[in-house]
Amino acid sequence: MPLAPAARTMIDQIEAAGGPPLWEMSVEDARAISAVMGAMDQPPDVATIEDRVIPGPGGDLAVRIYTPDAPAPRPVIAFFHGGGFVICSIETHDGLARRLANATGAVVVSVEYRLAPEVRCPESAEDCYAATVWTREHAAELGADPERLVVAGDSAGGNLAAVVALMARERGGPPITSQVLVYPVIDAACDAPSYTENGEGYFLEATGMRWFWDHYLGPEGDGKHHHASPIHADDHSELPPAVVITAEFDPLRDEGEAYAEALEAAGVPVTVRRYDGMIHGFVSMPMVFPEADDAVARIAEAVSDALGHLSPRSG
Repeated sequence: MPLAPAARTMIDQIEAAGGPPLWEMSVEDARAISAVMGAMDQPPDVATIEDRVIPGPGGDLAVRIYTPDAPAPRPVIAFFHGGGFVICSIETHDGLARRLANATGAVVVSVEYRLAPEVRCPESAEDCYAATVWTREHAAELGADPERLVVAGDSAGGNLAAVVALMARERGGPPITSQVLVYPVIDAACDAPSYTENGEGYFLEATGMRWFWDHYLGPEGDGKHHHASPIHADDHSELPPAVVITAEFDPLRDEGEAYAEALEAAGVPVTVRRYDGMIHGFVSMPMVFPEADDAVARIAEAVSDALGHLSPRSG
């Protein structure tokens, strides 16, 4: 399928605006631009939103808690924003977190994990793991069911969700009932065929992705460790059922789909959906791409199916 006209228009507008590419920017400038783009969203209302601070392995972590108008006890989602481990925040992903809460009927705990290069891999993942543990321990207080715990994220956040699922299996908990991976970052090698097919001119570029990895791994990081690249785990069995969303014109397309295949081969139930004509980031841009709402609806359906065998606990 050809590139969606809305995607072509958006990319042309970005190119016409000029400015240096991501990999020629300072980290501070890249973060400033991501904040401006995030502010362009028009997020829906959610019943209640609360900002809190929770303990993390390197100090306090900010979280934003979204509670939808849905009967308690609700499922609970620990959500990790994208941004290549370097940029973006709970603010830039406020709209996506709201939509997930409303669509799934779950309490969403969006995590402000530490970014690279201030920290290196796997410190961001350790923050997300700690926040997931906190989310389960405080689920009842949040009007949620601790036995229906989901981890979710987009792009680098998808990587972090996958890594947290691996960490939870390795560490004996917390029990996670589903993982939602939206065009996830899966392999630091950056050598899948889609990096060649879609490496230039489609919003997220291969050179930019390598810039992100350079910041996250640092000069001595191990990109083949499964806490960096989940595809390199020795064993993918006994992991939570997964929802994997990919986009046709995305350098990350093939690694996300390869991870879905690895999970399926290990006996993990997987729902995978490639959105033809779409580019990386489309799920956070419903004002541009109507497919974003469809993707969120499919995530909600798949999460509901994964949680369907569990009975909500009272209290």
